[in-house]
Amino acid sequence: MFEWVTNPEAWVALFTLTALEIVLGIDNIIFISILVSRLPEKQRQSARIIGLGLAMATRVLLLLSLAWMMRLVDPLFSIMGKDISGRDLILILGGLFLIVKSAMELQHAIRGDTNDENNATAKKANYLMILVQIAILDIVFSLDSVITAVGMANDIPVMVIAIMIAVGVMMLAAKPIGDFVDNNPTIKNLALAFLILIGVALVGEGFNMHIPKSSIYTAMGFSVVVELINIRMRRNQAKLQK
Repeated sequence: MFEWVTNPEAWVALFTLTALEIVLGIDNIIFISILVSRLPEKQRQSARIIGLGLAMATRVLLLLSLAWMMRLVDPLFSIMGKDISGRDLILILGGLFLIVKSAMELQHAIRGDTNDENNATAKKANYLMILVQIAILDIVFSLDSVITAVGMANDIPVMVIAIMIAVGVMMLAAKPIGDFVDNNPTIKNLALAFLILIGVALVGEGFNMHIPKSSIYTAMGFSVVVELINIRMRRNQAKLQK
């Protein structure tokens, strides 16, 4: 079980895989941050931790059931000449769920709903229902993560440790990212648009039409940098007007 400890290649795989798992978890953090923003302030941190804990558990369980994972690629049925496997079906349904949920959150933003702790919308947000929604998307986001892990490492312990370290880093980053998104509505709207694009990419991948996530991440990163410049400019202008 611990033979990998003396293998330099396993350590390289561990560090590389950990970095990739953190990158692949960005969309997961953003989705969780936006969902928990519908909760009262005192419940948000626990929801973030539980949500990311569910993400880690899902990834580890999928890794430990590799035989089942391999069967997910067997075709179940065909749509317009395209074979649809269990994995494809999960990606399509998960992508549609992500698109609909993100669009609904955008609608809340357009209507002007706030995230104030005393707001009726926040009070009505169901804690358990939000955790269920997080768990559903964790399964979808975990597929990419697990497939990457299986492709990069041969030792199950290396994969599990990489996932645990990555989720630990994500737990530390979740609150500052969530607070930043909550305090900057334009960034939140960009994040929601980003999640809709991720949803479209997942649906496309389910139909065997690969949309490189790197392109989406690059476009989103550029948009965020531009918006950060705009935020800084608005703050400077507000100071000058005072």
